[in-house]
Amino acid sequence: MHQTTLQRIDILPTHIHGNFKLRCGRPLPFGATLVPGGVNFSIYSHHATACTLVLFEKGHPAPFAEIPFAEDFRIGNVFMMIVFDLDVENLEYGYRMDGPNQPVEGHRFDRNHILLDPYARAIGGREVWGTPPDWNSIYQHRARIAFDDFDWEGDRPLGIPIEDLVIYEMHVRGFTRHPSANVRHPGTFASIREKIPYLKELGINAVELMPIFEFDEFEHGLTNPHTGQPRMNYWGYNTVGFFAPKAGYAASGELGMQVDELKALVKELHRNGIEVILDVVFNHTAEGDERGPTISFRGIDNQTYYLLTGDGKYLNYSGTGNTLNCNHPIVRSMVLDCLRYWVAEYHIDGFRFDLASILGRDSQGTRTPTRPCSNRWPSTRCWPGASSLPKRGTPGVSTRLVRSPTTGGGPSGTGSIAMNCAAFCAETRARWATWSSGFRGRPTSTTDAGQPPPSTL
Repeated sequence: MHQTTLQRIDILPTHIHGNFKLRCGRPLPFGATLVPGGVNFSIYSHHATACTLVLFEKGHPAPFAEIPFAEDFRIGNVFMMIVFDLDVENLEYGYRMDGPNQPVEGHRFDRNHILLDPYARAIGGREVWGTPPDWNSIYQHRARIAFDDFDWEGDRPLGIPIEDLVIYEMHVRGFTRHPSANVRHPGTFASIREKIPYLKELGINAVELMPIFEFDEFEHGLTNPHTGQPRMNYWGYNTVGFFAPKAGYAASGELGMQVDELKALVKELHRNGIEVILDVVFNHTAEGDERGPTISFRGIDNQTYYLLTGDGKYLNYSGTGNTLNCNHPIVRSMVLDCLRYWVAEYHIDGFRFDLASILGRDSQGTRTPTRPCSNRWPSTRCWPGASSLPKRGTPGVSTRLVRSPTTGGGPSGTGSIAMNCAAFCAETRARWATWSSGFRGRPTSTTDAGQPPPSTL
């Protein structure tokens, strides 16, 4: 009997804009997602009145297309659209948002800005560390689409008991940048793979990578008065994109292969019995206060993403200019989506949260005892297929959550010590652990008399 193959109608275009075939997209997941025949673009903004998708060829200064989201391509506060037949490997994209520009009311919409997708899985514009960008570019940090085709070869979490961890806190660039490291690609994810035998020789079974989310090393715009060289943001505690690895930390970043290079590092570390913990910064972003650049969140939905005063100024509990509104449902979901993404797609074993207590502030900046953001995490299953949160070392192992021992105290400083444990230890009320400030910060050197120095770092 002859069988007729029916073609799915939900993957066929329904609209035309110039040479582009379109249809209404899907609201979830947010970001740019590959679908049959095209890409689904989805972005949230409660206060925007309109949204335009801006498409670039990779590295080109001017866009080749700007496609407005049709009225029927919006459901509630989500703009969503499928664009068919795109050259995805050569694509960069951003958004223009229309809406009120009323800073006193908390709104800073300006359609002259091309905005980075908060859910961008890869970001161009700073592919090689220290290479000055084109400052005249209308789009400095460019969203790209990452491919999920990496072969993990059966990699699974190690589940080392927490009391047995020997953790090396590591700056990716600083670890191998000096010539004495004797590696082929100094200061990169790839170079860490070459130093795995050294880590094993030290007895290390976990590395905590200082921030590797995409950031801008040129953000300060300052120069060294003695050398004339630009002063870099070396540490990376000023996130541009939460879902994208720092391209400048990859030997292959210029080729757009930073995703695979980082995954290869994690796989090799696991193969050698070493877990990977990420130092993450969800308390603020690289946009700073009202004097800072408009990169993403400020132009997409400023009032949703940031804690603001009654007259639209930025509450600054992080001491860096702004504070993310982590207990807004959309921001809270973004943080959780981000954690799940890094665990599911990069096989990350745990996270250390910088100024974690800021995640417990409500929309007015008040510390709330309910902490709706962080209290959801102990019940969050990050590893694919996990049906419960068993103890480490068992199938379906849960993800480590570690908080810094400081509280965000406001613009005058980062706060006070909230907890001081003897080491990396579990709290009794939730599935959290805390760095010991005294243990972690105590210098190992001694004075000439053989006694520890009188002060700690």
